Amino acid sequence: MGFGPHKGQSTMEETVPARPIREHTQNEVLLRLRRIEGQVRGIQRMVEENRDCRDVVVQLAAVKAAVASLNTLVAETYAQECLCGGESIAPAEVTRLLDVLKTAR
Repeated sequence: MGFGPHKGQSTMEETVPARPIREHTQNEVLLRLRRIEGQVRGIQRMVEENRDCRDVVVQLAAVKAAVASLNTLVAETYAQECLCGGESIAPAEVTRLLDVLKTAR
């Protein structure tokens, strides 16, 4: 599908140790993903039931906002826990950068 290397292919990232999302954040991410999944299933039902287009658009906008919010959470987690894990970047600098990115959305 074009989403990265297939099994057996190598990438430069393989030399970098994996840094999974920590358990406390993972639970929040999974909860949000389940909510988003429920919203999408609801939109599918709306389309199948021939609901008004405006209602579908409103729900799609809600899903888009939920995904954007989740993306921010995961990006913050990556920056604070993965990039700052080695203390090469000051956490305050990461927070400042993330604030700038949030306002640019």
